Amino acid sequence: MTDYYLGIDGGGTKTQAVILDASGRLVGTGVSGSSNFGYIGVEQTIQNIGEAVTIAANDAGVSSESFASAFLGLAGVVSRADRDIVTGIGKTLKLAPDAFLGVDHDCRVALAGGLGGAPGIVQIIGTGTSCFGMNANGERWMAGGWGSLIADEGGGYWMGVQAMKAATEAYDTRGKPTLLKQAVLDSLGISEIGQIMHRVYTQQISVAETAALGRLVIETAREGDQVALAIINAGMKEVARCVEAVANYLAFPQDSLRLTCVGGITQAGDIVMQSLTAAVHQRIPDCQIETPRFTPAIGAGLLAIQQHQGKLSSTVIKHLNASL
Repeated sequence: MTDYYLGIDGGGTKTQAVILDASGRLVGTGVSGSSNFGYIGVEQTIQNIGEAVTIAANDAGVSSESFASAFLGLAGVVSRADRDIVTGIGKTLKLAPDAFLGVDHDCRVALAGGLGGAPGIVQIIGTGTSCFGMNANGERWMAGGWGSLIADEGGGYWMGVQAMKAATEAYDTRGKPTLLKQAVLDSLGISEIGQIMHRVYTQQISVAETAALGRLVIETAREGDQVALAIINAGMKEVARCVEAVANYLAFPQDSLRLTCVGGITQAGDIVMQSLTAAVHQRIPDCQIETPRFTPAIGAGLLAIQQHQGKLSSTVIKHLNASL
C-alpha cells in the first residue's frame, strides 16, 4: 500500500494543502481560507484546514484520513502553547498518527520549500512578515513575526495601515499629496475622509480588509506615487533588518548566505523585490537572493516525508520536480 504525506501551509489569508506519495510525486492540492487561529479562532481554523485537506484528498483520490505523516506550518505558531493548539487541531482532524504529526511555524515550511531542504534563510512577506533561518548544524533562529500590533513591518497589513495614515496626512496637509487618499476612500467604501474613523474603529476593520489596502500601496507605487514608493522602501528596510539579525545570530558566512522570499507581497514583482534586494545588499552585500524552489506547502510535504522516512533523499526531490 502506498504511503501518502500531507503538507499544510497556513497563513493570514489562505491555507494550502498538498499531498505527496512515497516517491515524492505531487498527487493532490487544495486551498481554503485563513488558518491563523490567533485571528479567526480555533474552530474556524479547523474548518478551513479540513476543507483544504478534503479538496486535496479528492484531487489525489485518497481518503482525507489516510496519511502516514503530516506536517503543519501555520502563521502565529511561536510558543509551546501555540504548538499544542495546532497539534490538537491535527488530532481533531485525524490527519496522521500522533507520532508523525509535525507542527511548526509557517517560516519553517517556507524555508524547506524555498531552498529544497538546504540551510539558509527565508523571509515571509505576506499579510504579516517574519524571518527564519536554519544553519548546517540545525541551529535555528527567527526575527520578526510578532503580529500586526507590534511588528509585521513590510507586510500587507502594515502597508494597509501606512496607506490609511498617508491618506489622512495628505488630507490635513501634514503629508504630501498622494493617490492613496482617493484609493483608500474607494476601497473602504466611504465618500469622504471624515468617515474613516467610524469605518475603522466603530465598524472594526478586519485584518483581511486592512491587508487589502496594502495592495493599493503597490498599485499606486507602480503609477509613480512617491508616497507609496516611500512606504515600500521603508518596509523593505525593516525586512532587511530581520534578515541581518538572523544571519548574525546563526553565524552564516556572509559570502555564502542563501536567502529566499515568499508571500503575497513578494509576488508583486520588481516594485517590491528591487527595493528588498537593495535593502538586504546594503546590510549583507554578498547575500544570494534566490527564487523559491518549491512552495511552502510543498516544503511542508517534504518535512512530512522527512519525519516519517528519517531523511529527505535526492530521489524524492527528483520525483517531485518531475511531477511539477
